[in-house]
Amino acid sequence: MSRRSSLSAVQARRIALAAQGFGVARPSGTLNAGHIKRAVDRLGLLQIDSVNVLTRAHYLPLFSRLGNYPSDHLDRIAWGRKSQRGLFEFWAHEASLLPLGTHPLFRWRMQRSRENAGDGKGKLHLLRKEKPKYIDTVLREIADRGPLAASELSNAGERRGPWWGWNDGKLAVEWLFFAGLVTTATRRGTFERVYDLTERVLPADIVALPTPTAEEAQRELLRLSAQALGVATEFDLRDYFRLGVADTKARLAELVEAGDLLAVEVEGWDRPAYLHPAARQPRQVEARALLAPFDPLIWERDRTHRIFDFFYRIGIYTPVAKRTHGYYVLPFLLGDRLVARVDLKADRANSRLLVHAAHLEEGQDVRQVAGPLREELRLMADWLGLESVSLPRAGALAKAMGRMR
Repeated sequence: MSRRSSLSAVQARRIALAAQGFGVARPSGTLNAGHIKRAVDRLGLLQIDSVNVLTRAHYLPLFSRLGNYPSDHLDRIAWGRKSQRGLFEFWAHEASLLPLGTHPLFRWRMQRSRENAGDGKGKLHLLRKEKPKYIDTVLREIADRGPLAASELSNAGERRGPWWGWNDGKLAVEWLFFAGLVTTATRRGTFERVYDLTERVLPADIVALPTPTAEEAQRELLRLSAQALGVATEFDLRDYFRLGVADTKARLAELVEAGDLLAVEVEGWDRPAYLHPAARQPRQVEARALLAPFDPLIWERDRTHRIFDFFYRIGIYTPVAKRTHGYYVLPFLLGDRLVARVDLKADRANSRLLVHAAHLEEGQDVRQVAGPLREELRLMADWLGLESVSLPRAGALAKAMGRMR
């Protein structure tokens, strides 16, 4: 594969699926924390989102790849005792859970935030510029009293306009978080972040790891992106960990020269691509998975269209009049294609997985899709602890699933 200069569209799609963990069968038997750690290591990160229509976003990619796994294992790895920790929170591809070993790779970004050198959130830096002593006071309070949620600060400060309705206290702890001075100790209640000093949360051996230069860290992050994507454009690679344009272009040239990435052309792609030298190219992929909107396989919508010829926009961010398939729509992966999409909701009060709508993709055979989709919906209901699956009545796909017993 290292001598290949071009890839067909089918080859690229299967490489991408294998890189994301869909090139092998789901593990059988009892799943443990090791399965979860290996899955997250393969992906490089899990995006966190507060939307809880089914369950929170970080749980779903693991279900797609592992099946019915115990989600409390992920909770312990992410927010358990220091001895159990395997993940930490930081802004990578949006708010993310990341393997502990990658913490040094983000210290340059934390340093840039402390120096106000272009990385970070504008409102956070505005507060740092206007009220540095207030932020220092918040840091001292966490050091003395922590761990603390923003709502528990003795002086929460004034509210700052419409930006998420955050007050000065929340902005202060988020600046400290982005600067790496505090991190998430745990989550509580309605998923509220609780902050503590980074050195008190992370294991000592992680804190003691040497800090690479910004250039070294960026190269490694691009290697991890390429490993997780298999084959990707420059934009795909930098978007994975949200790297800057100039940094990415400089590091990509260095990685190609070193042979750590291979420049290739992909059939149907209108821009150059890069192949990870160790990327697997299965002859076929026999995957079956419901994919959450924030799954790394599909979170970059242009890439999803490029690889799967599948136009996808998430309904929760779309005005009602412009929604085409529903509110919280999950594409269904069968084999190596996205063959359907379903609008789902967990009705916990009545212990039902509600399928508001089921749409078959053009050109797909309803007889081949209905059975596997119904089985996957049942598996999801079991994983969520729901007793039944409520199917819609309209549409050929829904009717085909409804006829099955």
